[in-house]
Amino acid sequence: MTLFLGLGIAGIVLLALSLIFDGILEGLFGGVLDGLFDGLLSLPVIAGFLSMLGFGGAIVLGTTGVGTVAATAAGVLAGIVAAWLTWKFSRALMRDQTSTTPRGDDLVGTSGSVVTAIPADGYGEVLLRLAGQTVKLAAKSPVPVERGTEIWVEATLSTTSVAVRPVER
Repeated sequence: MTLFLGLGIAGIVLLALSLIFDGILEGLFGGVLDGLFDGLLSLPVIAGFLSMLGFGGAIVLGTTGVGTVAATAAGVLAGIVAAWLTWKFSRALMRDQTSTTPRGDDLVGTSGSVVTAIPADGYGEVLLRLAGQTVKLAAKSPVPVERGTEIWVEATLSTTSVAVRPVER
């Protein structure tokens, strides 16, 4: 029983360490194993197997009188199921990709409105929509632009400022 509980606790410790060291086993031997097992030898998968081997074996040994060999077999079976589920869930999570993060260059060509008047060759403020979010940025224009005027972004000057021109209708 002590051996099974020790294996279960070791699996939990390994799972905690996998938060820091995941990917180490795939990177061993100069990358020879890289992609060979497709995540099957990742630390979370091994930790899931080890934990269920230990705790499953301890439960079977403690609740039935079948003996150590049968408890080990039941633990191995539970460990294989836990490892397979961990592998499948981690693959599903890794495929769940979001769209790319918007960059400042994505603002070029968008329209917005002036919230603080822009003097000629000076800075004011504009409201723009980036990826569905309203952003307030510093804006520079070669001509004076009054508050409330619709503008067009011509370039990004920095992460917090843009070059604009008034929209002519």
